[in-house]
Amino acid sequence: MRVLKATSCLAMSAIAAGIVTLGAASRAAAEDLLPQLPVRGAPEPGGTSLQNPVTALHREIVFLDDLLLWIIVPITIFVSGLLLWVIVFHNRKANPEPARFTHNTPIEVAWTVVPAIILLFIAVFTFPALRHQQVMPEADVTIKVTGLQWYWDYEYIDHDVQFSQFMLERDELEDFGYTDDLYLLATDTSMVVPVGRDIVLQVTAGDVIHSWTIPAFGVKQDGIPGRLAELWFNAEEEGIYFGQCSELCGINHAYMPITVKVVSEEEYIAWLERQGADFASAPDWMQSHIQVASTD
Repeated sequence: MRVLKATSCLAMSAIAAGIVTLGAASRAAAEDLLPQLPVRGAPEPGGTSLQNPVTALHREIVFLDDLLLWIIVPITIFVSGLLLWVIVFHNRKANPEPARFTHNTPIEVAWTVVPAIILLFIAVFTFPALRHQQVMPEADVTIKVTGLQWYWDYEYIDHDVQFSQFMLERDELEDFGYTDDLYLLATDTSMVVPVGRDIVLQVTAGDVIHSWTIPAFGVKQDGIPGRLAELWFNAEEEGIYFGQCSELCGINHAYMPITVKVVSEEEYIAWLERQGADFASAPDWMQSHIQVASTD
């Protein structure tokens, strides 16, 4: 009896392994049918700058980053100069008799008013950028993203397409068309979106807090169990973009990458068809492409 149980368990394990292998092979085949795309959004070894922006949201972030740098550097130099002046000219040897005054109204007014003006100046540029990120446009594509330990689930709401996204092992990279330097970034499936369209993501999590981000898009959103948050972007260039979970979520947090492929509208619809998508609720912008495809 024990032998039969052991044999049955082994058989079930072999079948499960076969199903996983078959599923991985079919996903790889589906990815192969996408056009060859350049890698546009990936970290660079030793890099210290923000990634090149491919969305309006990220361009605003880069502008704010540059603006703050021009403000912070003079302030840092000024404060460092004051500290150096105090160290040199107001030490015990140089100034044995310290002054006894406790207030200086003009200086106190200045160090209150000037920082307030600087903060107001920064706010003039910051609040419009924040509003641009937080106000969701009418979605051309809506995707629900669920973070799980330690992979991502994607659901294309309008097309009944669902799949999971796992990190590729080093020996799997070549089979999926990636180079060795993309280890820890590349995944077995990609979130595929059309170029130049407003993409709205509904982000949540199924266990602990995760965070979905693509640096080149300038977007990041925590996924919290039991809550549904939103982000949006409009990618302007076709290509492959990588991100990683940005909220510490357990022992394998570092092995939870994200891959997004931005393709043409025609390629996007063809990809959906290969996924067995339902086009009954397709948005208006897709109808003309679907009609042309059906005519062909």
